[in-house]
Amino acid sequence: MLKNTIAIAYDFDGTLAPGNMQENAFIPDLNMSIPDFWNEANKIAKENDMDEVLAYMFLMLQKAKEMSIPVKKTAFWEYGSRIRFYRGVETFFDRINKYAASKGFMVEHYIISSGNREFVEGSRIANYFTDIFASGFMYNQDGVACWPALAVNYTNKTQFLFRINKGIHNSYDNTLINKIVPENEKPIPFSNMIYLGDGETDVPAMKMVKLQGGIAVAVYNPDFVPSPNKKRSPKDLCTEIVQNKRADFMAPADYSEDTELDKLIKKCIDKIVSDQLLFGNNDLNL
Repeated sequence: MLKNTIAIAYDFDGTLAPGNMQENAFIPDLNMSIPDFWNEANKIAKENDMDEVLAYMFLMLQKAKEMSIPVKKTAFWEYGSRIRFYRGVETFFDRINKYAASKGFMVEHYIISSGNREFVEGSRIANYFTDIFASGFMYNQDGVACWPALAVNYTNKTQFLFRINKGIHNSYDNTLINKIVPENEKPIPFSNMIYLGDGETDVPAMKMVKLQGGIAVAVYNPDFVPSPNKKRSPKDLCTEIVQNKRADFMAPADYSEDTELDKLIKKCIDKIVSDQLLFGNNDLNL
């Protein structure tokens, strides 16, 4: 049976945009330096034997309350609107959709991120995603963020790949995700998936996609400036990930037309199309 839908899943921070999304405007509004915020979040995690994602989400709410910064969803959306992306990101999705359509296939784009889903929802690229699987808050009767609703860390990113595979468009339904579904009934096979990530926190998701027959791509900041505190450059890290066979390919995170990454993703689409035409269509006459 021909499956003509391709899923491209993206990490967000460091993959589509340099740095962490909270660093564009939210942390500066707390009157904190970026290193101080993350150091304090990591300290909270260590002292409480706490998930690092839950720790930074707790600190966001705590510091915002101290500074009287609104923590309603609309405020988070506004912070998301100020996210700066790598070159070419904002034109990439339409371009890739058009390319796949020329082959008779369609692409669905997904976010799987430890960052804040509200920030992604407020960003200029939000409308391109079928689902945004990212850490998010729950809100009280006044619409104020009061508790983490979902924390996406590096290991549980893999569950969202299964949700994509089975066509589950939420984070709470654990009944269908554990249900045995025949392969021909799954909307998007793993072999039709491409995963883009930038670092070690993406390794479990990359490795799983790769082992299941999909394609994993490691990307790195093309404008990285070395510093004494950085022992490895992003490019060095991606090279290591590929050499250790945790990802298939690597490229600079420049999404502009005809760049190395743009051409690579199109070739990945070509491979998926060819494999589906050869092995997924029993009615194909060669």
